[in-house]
Amino acid sequence: MHCFSFDIETIPDLEFGRKLWDFDGLSDKAVGTAMTFMRQQATGSDFLPLHQHRVVAISVALRSGDTFRVWSLGDADSDEAEIVQRFFDGVEKYSPDLVSWNGGGFDLPVLHYRALKHGIQAPRYWETGDSDREFRYNNYLSRFHWRHLDLMDVLAGFQPRGRASLEQMAIMLGFPGKLGMSGDKVWQCWLDGGIEDIRNYCETDVLNTYLVYLRFEHMRGHLNEQDLQREFELVRSTIAALDRPHLNEFNDSWR
Repeated sequence: MHCFSFDIETIPDLEFGRKLWDFDGLSDKAVGTAMTFMRQQATGSDFLPLHQHRVVAISVALRSGDTFRVWSLGDADSDEAEIVQRFFDGVEKYSPDLVSWNGGGFDLPVLHYRALKHGIQAPRYWETGDSDREFRYNNYLSRFHWRHLDLMDVLAGFQPRGRASLEQMAIMLGFPGKLGMSGDKVWQCWLDGGIEDIRNYCETDVLNTYLVYLRFEHMRGHLNEQDLQREFELVRSTIAALDRPHLNEFNDSWR
C-alpha cells in the first residue's frame, strides 16, 4: 500500500486578475491586493474563489513499503504546470491512498482547476470504475470513499460545525503545528522572494497531517500501540537523516 499525504500553498492567480479586470501595468502586489479587496467588498471575506488561486508549492509525505519520504515537488523555480503535473504523475504511478487536511474543500478543487488550465491529463485520478472496477466503490472523487481521506472532514463527521484547524489539532495531539508560519503569510512571503520558506512550511504542514493520520489509524484499530510508535520513529529518523533546518526544528518541537 502507498499512502500519499499532501498539502498545497497558493497565491492569487495574477495572470487571471490582469486579464479579467484589465490590470495590465499594475505590480504583482497591486493586482493581488485589488483581487482580495474586491472579494472582501463582495462577500465580507478576502479569501479568493478557488479558481482564482495559483499553486506555488505542493509537498508530499509518501509511506511506501518500508520507507517514508517527505519533499516538495519540483524545484524552487519550477512553474505551476510542472508541480501540478508531478502531483498527478504520482497518482498515476502509485494509485496511492491520498491523505489531506481540508483537501476535499480546498486542495483538490484547486488542483482540478489548475490541471484543467495547463492541459494536464490524470486518468487514474478521475477513474470512477469505467476502466477499473475497483474504483467504482472506492475512488478519489466520492466524498464518502476512502481512496482520498480528508481528515478534517472525516473527524468532523462531515459536519461543518465540527471542523478543527490543523494547527490546533496538531498541538492537541502533541505535534509541532505551524512553527511561526501560516497560510495567510504565504502571499507576502512569495512577494518577498521566499519560495523556499513556503516550500519548507508546506513540508511541515504535510508532516503534521501525516502524524494526525497515524493517530487516526491507531484510533480505528489499523495500528496497535507498538505499530504506532514504530511509525513515529520512522518519521523521526527519516527527517533527522535529512538534516535540514526546518525539519530539525520540527523534530525538536515534537515532544
